Amino acid sequence: MSSSNLSQQPPPEDEWIRTYLKLLPEWQPPALSHQSMIPISISRVNQFDAARLDIEMSAMLKEQLVKVFSLMKPGMLFQYEPELDAFLEFLIWRFSIWVDKPTPGNALMNLRYRDERAVDSIGKVRTGLEGPGLTIAQKIWYCIATVGGQYTWARLQSFSAFRRWGDSEQRPLARRAWILIQRIEGLYKAASFGNLLIFLYTGRFRNLIERVLQARLVYGSPNMNRAVSFEYMNRQLVWNEFSEMLLLLLPLLNSSSIKKFLSPFSKDNSSSSKVDDDTCPICQAIPTIPFLALPCQHRYCYHCLSTRCAAATSFRCLRCGEPVVAMQRHSGLASNTNPNQ
Repeated sequence: MSSSNLSQQPPPEDEWIRTYLKLLPEWQPPALSHQSMIPISISRVNQFDAARLDIEMSAMLKEQLVKVFSLMKPGMLFQYEPELDAFLEFLIWRFSIWVDKPTPGNALMNLRYRDERAVDSIGKVRTGLEGPGLTIAQKIWYCIATVGGQYTWARLQSFSAFRRWGDSEQRPLARRAWILIQRIEGLYKAASFGNLLIFLYTGRFRNLIERVLQARLVYGSPNMNRAVSFEYMNRQLVWNEFSEMLLLLLPLLNSSSIKKFLSPFSKDNSSSSKVDDDTCPICQAIPTIPFLALPCQHRYCYHCLSTRCAAATSFRCLRCGEPVVAMQRHSGLASNTNPNQ
């Protein structure tokens, strides 16, 4: 009786808690519980295309803005070109990056900026594209570097070139400032080239500004593929080939033969035939000294016919296309003369 009573006793109240804690590690997927970041590969071509599309968008806006001031004083916008470029870049930044939206080029390539510093603090991930956007500080520094930096550098270069710092041997301070500008530019180009090599190897941070700010481009939607349309390229290739074919064939065609072939189909052929016979086909005027082209006997001006025959040894009549072998005065008193003499 005692053994049966012991077997029917209920388990302790905290037994289910101990069992739950024992089985909890087996229920959790180990790959997602310990992994904070999935390695992803962003297309380098997409990132370069996005940058190029942003440049083209800025150029289109600049072209439209210049057309607004086309009726004003010529050359007025030329001296304010750095300010105009900075203003357009600021507009693109204000309505895209500042409001957590991709730039026009990034939107077309399905890309967005992600704060790479905050990726390690993410717990569970599914696609590797998760992550917050840029912080306010990153956005402001991005504007200062892209808009303010480019404007300051463009103005500094134009001012130093206008003042001819590089040619002034009598002012050592200006000469040293020019040398310093050239060295800074050389260092920046070398660093940009090194960053390009790293980008081609890793696919992360296409320029120095993105690398310093840790602003990485990732896909905005993991299920969207790269859409490439070759329709415009095909039309351009067809048009280029067609234009090259015309340029090749047009010099081989004889215009007089074409006119002769199309003359029967002309509507006003009967009404204008008499007028055409009375006028010179070269100058379209009534000949003052009429001469006939032999053997077709069409009327020409003496100077027009002799000039054409002297310029081309195998001149053909512009009315019928027959080769002109001689020319004769219209009254018929003069004898036949060689047109090339």
